[in-house]
Amino acid sequence: MDIFLEYVKAFVVGGLLCAIGQLLIDLTKLTPARILVSYVVAGVILGGVGIYQPLIDFAGGGATVPLTGFGALLAKGVREAVDKDGILGAFTGGLTSGAAGITAAVFFGLLAGLCFKSGSKINEK
Repeated sequence: MDIFLEYVKAFVVGGLLCAIGQLLIDLTKLTPARILVSYVVAGVILGGVGIYQPLIDFAGGGATVPLTGFGALLAKGVREAVDKDGILGAFTGGLTSGAAGITAAVFFGLLAGLCFKSGSKINEK
């Protein structure tokens, strides 16, 4: 029963984050790219001040998979690297903590590009 509750919490929190994004698309003139960047920045800010970690502890994947989770990961990496390496950690910590996710995105993007044929979205006759 505990695993079911974890899934429900992840679904509710992840769904809420996605619903907020959809409302921003529908009700504002913000472009999807600006909304995505806003989510990452919000995650960095909330992670930097320590507010996002309790949400991650509560919702697990529902809080870490969306872009806000990536921003919180960057903030956590910077904070840990600054404690360890000083000011140099401010420049290296974010990329070090996010390296696995960034590498996976590049790898699977390349794999998808190799497996599927690209083409025009306009129907040509």
